[in-house]
Amino acid sequence: MSTATIPTPTAGRCDARPATARRPLSAVSGAEIQAPLIQGGQVRYANLDYGASAPALSVVSAYLNEILPYYASVHRGAGYASQLSTSVYENARNIIRRFVGGRDDDAVIFTRNTTDSLNLLAGCLPAADGSPAGEVLYLDIEHHANLLPWQNVPHRSVVAAPTLAGTVARLRAELACGGISLLAVTGASNVTGEILPIRELAALAHEFGARIAVDAAQLAPHRRIDLTADDVDYLAFSGHKLYAPFGAGVLVGRPDWLDAGAPHLAGGGAVRDARLDSVSWTTGPARHEGGSPNVLGAAALARATQVLEALDEQEWHAHEDAIRSFLVEGLQELDGVSVHHIFEETARGEGPGTIGVVNFSVAGYDAGLVAAYLSAEHGVGLRDGRFCAHPLLKRLGLPAGSLRASFGLGSRIEDAERLLAGLRDLRRQGLGWDYVVDAGRWVPANDTRSYPHWAPNTPGTAGAAPCTVE
Repeated sequence: MSTATIPTPTAGRCDARPATARRPLSAVSGAEIQAPLIQGGQVRYANLDYGASAPALSVVSAYLNEILPYYASVHRGAGYASQLSTSVYENARNIIRRFVGGRDDDAVIFTRNTTDSLNLLAGCLPAADGSPAGEVLYLDIEHHANLLPWQNVPHRSVVAAPTLAGTVARLRAELACGGISLLAVTGASNVTGEILPIRELAALAHEFGARIAVDAAQLAPHRRIDLTADDVDYLAFSGHKLYAPFGAGVLVGRPDWLDAGAPHLAGGGAVRDARLDSVSWTTGPARHEGGSPNVLGAAALARATQVLEALDEQEWHAHEDAIRSFLVEGLQELDGVSVHHIFEETARGEGPGTIGVVNFSVAGYDAGLVAAYLSAEHGVGLRDGRFCAHPLLKRLGLPAGSLRASFGLGSRIEDAERLLAGLRDLRRQGLGWDYVVDAGRWVPANDTRSYPHWAPNTPGTAGAAPCTVE
């Protein structure tokens, strides 16, 4: 077994680093944690996996520590802590409604995540005489959160065209056939980071009498959203991608469908009156928030939106764009490395743009092996696989998966350079260690690194969900 040293950035690439992203834009928890290297020593962990779960903003962590002593069950509690917790929880709705430019009567429903939100909405689609009043229309590029819930209701799917303009034309043609009640689209691809023209799609849906739901799990942490200006009917996103821990999500949108739909969770708090064999359900957010809610999750999510709302938009986008441009240009310079996108406009620098997500593959190497190598030998964390977007990966010619680097407010150019340096070393010298497949994942063989005392098993092996191709 051989070992490898940590590659150092070349002078030319270092000199080319944009000054706008040499430092994080906002402080995040864990920004300086040290990752043990398989060949010995430690290095600052380069977190390029924001698209899966972003680290908590330091401001959010401090806020949670401040309110945690007052945490109590909300609603109907007369005690001091309960009253404070209730006010924090309910005020979080107002904060989030303002963050997304919601209408005054828009419902703000707290859920577990984006998947939960869209499943909730799927249970509230309008019906006439007991039958669905229309079908749901979606694209083949969607994350499973915006794909699988609609498969349980009448639906149609459209294969995205090679261009954004062609994709909009295909959606128009399908909407013109009639019978569509809801157009469900992603705000930005979780695989490639490409942004869709949400305002244009909302106008298109409404032109044909349909509503629009936007999966903003990836868009909300990177771009301002305005439901009122864009005329979006429903919006879903997740706290864990928006710098807020404790697993809360949210669905924001028009209340009529939500008030008429079956409660998402049958339980306490969702009822006006319950009897032994029947129930009268309430309306409003409580209708779908049965049981004790995730108070701290909602509070963290609301506080994170306040931080993003206060950002200088030009500085925010410049920071992210600098890292993305630097990374894409560096990847394109490497032999055997391919950067992937859905739409031709992206390659030309046209269209609505991209967020801090870059998808790529390395010729001759399984994506999971490259990810394991970068982690073990270079302290770089990124995502590999099919990203819960199997139809899209197949159409991109990547049925076995690819690699995704994603970044945000706590990122810096150095993270991208570390990734590029690791890939350069891989192309020149190959792997510096032996790797084996354990529980469906590539891991270093004979790993003797030490981990925190609280970490059960060897990180990355226990309970792996490889999402393999059959």
